[in-house]
Amino acid sequence: MSRIGSKPIAIPAGVTVDVADGNVVTVKGPNGHLTETFSNRLTIKVEGATVVVSRSSDDKFDRSLHGLTRSLIQNMVDGVTKGFQKTLEINGVGYRASKAGKVLTLNVGYSHPVDFEEPEGITVEVPAQNKIIIKGADKQAVGAFAAKVRATRKPEPYKGKGIKYDYEVVRRKEGKTGAKK
Repeated sequence: MSRIGSKPIAIPAGVTVDVADGNVVTVKGPNGHLTETFSNRLTIKVEGATVVVSRSSDDKFDRSLHGLTRSLIQNMVDGVTKGFQKTLEINGVGYRASKAGKVLTLNVGYSHPVDFEEPEGITVEVPAQNKIIIKGADKQAVGAFAAKVRATRKPEPYKGKGIKYDYEVVRRKEGKTGAKK
């Protein structure tokens, strides 16, 4: 039995969860609403103030979907109540970020600035020139946009320049030494 999949999901006050035909789950809360379609091999029910995910068979594919589906629904509930956030730091001389309207502009050592349009459902804050905060209700969308911004200039190990997550540790390498003859 799945230890994660068999746990019921508590629905906090102010959040509504609807399950339509075809396992289409819609979660509405103070931070917006999310909709996701899940596999028909599982049964998703709203029982009182909880959501229960159960499977009909015990084959390997159904067992793998069971815990995954429960975790995704839990992330949807957490997203519409608390939201998700990723923080990026920019290191390097002359490297900086700025925001004008819904456009994030990065100057990270290229001959041109790199612009990113703020996606739907995601907010971007730039509290300092070297810090970017990405917030949103959809965990997957927040992580994907943060990874896209980070991929603009990944941190390099010799000087430590680039864009990194706030929790990320860049291991520094020693540079070249003079050749001996």
